[in-house]
Amino acid sequence: MLVAVICTDKDGAIETRKANRDAHVAYLKETGAVQAGPFLNADGMMYGSLIVLEVEDMAAAKSWAANDPYAKAGLFADVRLEQWNKVI
Repeated sequence: MLVAVICTDKDGAIETRKANRDAHVAYLKETGAVQAGPFLNADGMMYGSLIVLEVEDMAAAKSWAANDPYAKAGLFADVRLEQWNKVI
């Protein structure tokens, strides 16, 4: 199943994002994320993340999200996990 992990950073957390970016990108690569990238505000600054995972079930997606270095660093104000269907 495909799951979208939709994350919003805490206000003023850009330094936390930058400090943990290399570990986060390595985690994405090691765990086989299908697609991933940051949300950008009007000034082009990163303020959240969208990750698409291919996992066995929602429990696996929750585990993935909990072990993301960004989550472990306390970057996110909220995280949503949504089952997703790829059309195009």
